Amino acid sequence: MSKKDKKKKKKITYIDDGSTIVDMSGTRAGGKYTYDPVKNYKKASFKEQFETYKQSVKMMFIPMLVTIAAICVIFLILYLIFEFAA
Repeated sequence: MSKKDKKKKKKITYIDDGSTIVDMSGTRAGGKYTYDPVKNYKKASFKEQFETYKQSVKMMFIPMLVTIAAICVIFLILYLIFEFAA
């Protein structure tokens, strides 16, 4: 394998099933789910779902650390201000 082959990322294909997060069209008043055969849903396997979860956590890890650090710095500044002001 050459270095160019190693650097290529796998192309991710997203499939839109047309539903939204708050899509309530498949429910009835009794709370029963009605299957719509026209949409022909295909659920991802557990392995695919877990891989998606790992990718999203990896993407959010550094921003989470930056946010926690910012909160700690703000707390330290406020603590020092109120400690020496009294």
